[in-house]
Order: sequence, then C-alpha cells, then structure tokens
Amino acid sequence: MSDDDVPVPAPPAPPPAPTLRIWLDADACPKDVKEVVFRASGRTGIAVVLVANKAMFTPAHSPLISMVQVSGGADVADDHIVAHASAFDIAVTADIPLAARLVPMRVVVIDPRGERLDDDNIGERLSVRDFMADVRDTGVVTGGPRPYSPRDKQRFASTLDAALQQGLQQARRRR
Repeated sequence: MSDDDVPVPAPPAPPPAPTLRIWLDADACPKDVKEVVFRASGRTGIAVVLVANKAMFTPAHSPLISMVQVSGGADVADDHIVAHASAFDIAVTADIPLAARLVPMRVVVIDPRGERLDDDNIGERLSVRDFMADVRDTGVVTGGPRPYSPRDKQRFASTLDAALQQGLQQARRRR
C-alpha cells in the first residue's frame, strides 16, 4: 500500500450548537404562566426546566419539559438556576434578587406579569423590593400583589414570545 492509499481522516465535527432553555422558578409561579410556557415549548421545541423545592406537575407528553426538585431552604432553587442558566436563556421569576443575579449573566428575565427585567430596571426594582421589606419589618401592613389577571397573562405571553424570537435568533448566530 502506498502513501497515496492511506485514508484521510474526516475533519472533526463542529461543536453542537448551544441550546436555549427556559428556566421556571416554579415554587410560586402562577399556573397560567406555566401553561403559556408549556405551549411555547411545544411550538418552538425549546426545553423548559421547572426548578422548585417540591414536586411539580409536568405534562407527561412532552420530553422537552423537565422538573428539578431541590432540597428545601432559602435560595436553593435560585442557586440551581444561577449555576445552570446560560447567556440568552430565559428565566421566569417574580424573585427580584434572583433576577438581579441572572441579568448580569445575560439571561433574559421575565416576571410572571410580563415585565422584562434588565440592566435598565433591575437596580430600581431591587431597591423598591428592599425598601418594602424594610417597611414590612417595621410592622406596616403593605397588602401584597394584586390578583393575577387575564391581562397579566396576555402581557406575559407577548413578552415571552418576543424573548423566544430574540433567543432563537441569538442561537442561530452562535452556530
């Protein structure tokens, strides 16, 4: 056999394309929000990870939707999301301190009412949250959030759809 007959190895395969995931801080996430996210996952093929300290319902028919049950304790679910989320992933949470940890990582953060939390507003939201916690600590009854409404669900769905489109474009550019 001559040197000309030696097979040339194929070039290495390119690395797999980064995947986009949706992270749900699921313990206090409204059922309507979960349903919107589950439908979006089915429509786009994007994986969803629910993270909570108790077992949660996930649709049995979707291999794209998974549940991570973490041990109980303050911020354990938050720590899991921060440790596993990547830039351009989408996180759904009403937890402002968690959002403040994710925004610098370039994770797209959406609250259940459809507000996108980013570099422009997270500092203010964190300050207001801390101020209200201080007020409650003095014994003042502040009420609480207003009931979740159909308008909130619609706004969330619209914001999620825009974030998914943007995320899919980013994922295509990274290939």
